[in-house]
Amino acid sequence: MGDDAARRELLELILEVSFRRGSFRLASGRESDFYLDLRQTLMRPRGIVLAGDLVLEQLERGRPVEAVGGMAVGAVPLVAAVLAAAARRDADTPLLGFFVRKASKEHGLGRRLEGGFRAGQTVALVEDTVTTGGSTLDAVDAVEAEGGTVARVLCLVDRGEGAAERFAARGLSLEALFTREDLPV
Repeated sequence: MGDDAARRELLELILEVSFRRGSFRLASGRESDFYLDLRQTLMRPRGIVLAGDLVLEQLERGRPVEAVGGMAVGAVPLVAAVLAAAARRDADTPLLGFFVRKASKEHGLGRRLEGGFRAGQTVALVEDTVTTGGSTLDAVDAVEAEGGTVARVLCLVDRGEGAAERFAARGLSLEALFTREDLPV
């Protein structure tokens, strides 16, 4: 399936199972007349395959990274999807995955970054939906505090409410598969 056909299919699935109209309070604290629950898309076999393949293709077109990660819990399915897509293409892929906790664990190794993260890595952060980018910017801070470099930030849907500008202020470009213009809003 070509990239354009896969994008169309993923957008159709997002609109069918993840897009809702109504009155909602977003994680950013903002009020909205629509909501995107992309867990509904990413927890379906076809949705996770399409999202993983398309985000991996986007990653392959830009600055190379050693790992892909994001904030728990929202980014975890997408990180797993990207890793699975990479393994389908190359069983020996060196790409690693990780996630960022809101706070360091109080037990075990006490880590905030879990999985395949190591200091010195160049990483991409992924997110399903971004509004203001606040949680992903928290992940940027956590990665940098642990000695990593965030080279890229990718999302499935940019709601177009300030995230791109906030990332730009940090020297990062937000790469979105879909934007507000792709939504029936």
